[in-house]
Amino acid sequence: MKPKDDAISHVTLAGVNIFEELGFDPQEAASLQAESDAQIAGMIEIKENLMTEIADWIAASHLKQAEAAEKLHVSRPRVSDVVNKKVAKFTVDTLIEMVQRIGKKVQVAVV
Repeated sequence: MKPKDDAISHVTLAGVNIFEELGFDPQEAASLQAESDAQIAGMIEIKENLMTEIADWIAASHLKQAEAAEKLHVSRPRVSDVVNKKVAKFTVDTLIEMVQRIGKKVQVAVV
């Protein structure tokens, strides 16, 4: 059996264009990075909008986080993560399910 190689051979520093690191020419790397940044920003905006709907529902219902957690079928720390908009901790699918549990429908629009 071949031994497992756990050695890290390269680390890309934060703020460095990963596409340049992968060998793309600088102009193409900049274009790819801009496209990637735009996609990430769009996904963050979608998650934040869904989280706002849930947080607004919690506030309007005058629920404590533990009560909201029970109604949403999640743990209280997950409710805290939603209220504090910790977008990295959630998928869009999970947030859509939570929004549906509060009785709201989610519609997708392509513009």
